[in-house]
Amino acid sequence: MGANRLDGKVCAAKVESSLSSRIRDLAERGSSPHLAVVIVGDDPASHVYVRSKERACERLGIRSTRIDLPAAASFDKVLATVESLNQDPDVDGILVQSPLPRGMDELAITDHILPEKDVDGFHPVNLGRLVQGRLDGLLPCTPAGVMYLLKFAELDLTGLKAVVLGRSRIVGMPMALLLAAKGADATVTVVHSRTTDIESHCRGADLIVAAVGRPEMVKAAWVKTGAIIVDVGINRVEDSSVKGYRLCGDVEEDANSVASYMTPVPGGVGPMTIAMLMSNTVRAAEMRKTS
Repeated sequence: MGANRLDGKVCAAKVESSLSSRIRDLAERGSSPHLAVVIVGDDPASHVYVRSKERACERLGIRSTRIDLPAAASFDKVLATVESLNQDPDVDGILVQSPLPRGMDELAITDHILPEKDVDGFHPVNLGRLVQGRLDGLLPCTPAGVMYLLKFAELDLTGLKAVVLGRSRIVGMPMALLLAAKGADATVTVVHSRTTDIESHCRGADLIVAAVGRPEMVKAAWVKTGAIIVDVGINRVEDSSVKGYRLCGDVEEDANSVASYMTPVPGGVGPMTIAMLMSNTVRAAEMRKTS
């Protein structure tokens, strides 16, 4: 028997369903959530992600505006675009799609987005609230999606030994904070490139969240029987057996035979990230409507 499937598509559909009534309520009050996405350059993966977000907006009745800037756009041009959206009372949420062209200061651009419009949840004010244990604001979408997915599966994390692989501000660090927060109550270890004996940390984990962007880094032999695996990674690797490329996560697929629960790749965390972006957009609209 394989692991129980942590199905992000099914869970994301539930999130979207729960948002519908809130969007209708805003409409009755004369407001419609409005997301603005800024994309700089022609990175193919970025355009695929942005289109997925646009489709989610279309399904839910969230207005979506896309601003395309050329790869040669200056830092000042991107900053001016963000500032224009900050000042636009019709815009509830702003997202600047990563990655930005090489050499562009992504942190400075993120810092310039108004915290109340920061639907990615990366602004220092929003991350700072998370450090304080405050979960009522705009949370980083991928970690928030993982937590929703675990709750959807009715998994009790209390006292579990959790290992988070990766310490980025986008996934790893906020993921660790959410897992350790009151109400989740896991005991968390953050593993990164300077960690020694990563295998032993994984072997002792009840829950592994892999977010390092390295194809199949976590081996099935590293996974304790009955562990829960959340694979955030999605990597495109060459595969001679299919004479092309295949998608894989940061965890070996064979870990499915050892784990009790495991997210598929694709179809696991990805749909939840988009669902939580929609949730943040609605939340931003609600907060601005009552402010």
